[in-house]
Amino acid sequence: MNILLAEYAASHDPDLAPEGRAMLDVLTRSFTKIGYTVLSPETGKDFSEEITRLGQMCEEGLVIAPDNMLASFTKKLEDVTRNIGCNSFAVAICANKKKTGQILKSHGIDVPGEVTSGKKIVKQVTGCGAVGVRLTEMPAGDGEFGQEYIEGEHYSVSLVGGRVVGEVCMYYTGKKPLFLALNRQDISFEKDGTVRYLGGETPVDHPKKDEMYDIASKAVEVLGCQGYVGVDIVVSSDRIVVVDVNPRPTTSIIGIDACMEEEIAQVILDASYGRSPESVHLKGHAFFSSEGQVTYDRD
Repeated sequence: MNILLAEYAASHDPDLAPEGRAMLDVLTRSFTKIGYTVLSPETGKDFSEEITRLGQMCEEGLVIAPDNMLASFTKKLEDVTRNIGCNSFAVAICANKKKTGQILKSHGIDVPGEVTSGKKIVKQVTGCGAVGVRLTEMPAGDGEFGQEYIEGEHYSVSLVGGRVVGEVCMYYTGKKPLFLALNRQDISFEKDGTVRYLGGETPVDHPKKDEMYDIASKAVEVLGCQGYVGVDIVVSSDRIVVVDVNPRPTTSIIGIDACMEEEIAQVILDASYGRSPESVHLKGHAFFSSEGQVTYDRD
């Protein structure tokens, strides 16, 4: 059995390459362990063409790429093999951060308000992670928009959603997305307002963990996501606010993999066939960096 793991940043984005390589290494090791032969695009070749070429040799595939590219690459994959990640339509919605917020808000999910003046978070409409995000009083530029700044703790909820499009008639179960872990995010604000994502730790606990999961799960279901999804949340004294939905494996996967008894590859694969476990089991504690480094503490 062959699987295509197409991770863009490892060979095409120097700034995100260490993070991309770490995620690819985790997934490659895990899929190999459960019996798959892993194929990945060759460095120096056109990424989109490699998806088409290699995808035809594979029974399954998964793409990881910056949000503004992910939908088109995922559609390429879906044209030639079975996608076990989020579907291209939902990916395209999530890539538009402004539209995503509007959709979530219309379903009663708390999101940052859009603002045009005063102190605010400015981000690209189709940005990826913290790239280009800043805290400023200056107006948003072309292709950007402003959101209210929310003082609070930064977390992400890692989930694996079941089949909601594609082979729904065969594999839809109606179950809520599988909860993997609650992760604390290490976010810094530089003197010039630049927001930097430095990594995080997993698993962590929180008095509102169940509520955070319910909100993240609802966001995933509203947007029609399936496969591995990371939902970024800010928790203040009186609010739980969804600030981003990432319809793909995120850096947290390298920490979760270090702690989880189950194989992450098997969990993702089983979810795509409607066979998600009721829960997964994490032992110990992991700190992970945006450079792809992991420190595991068994206690």
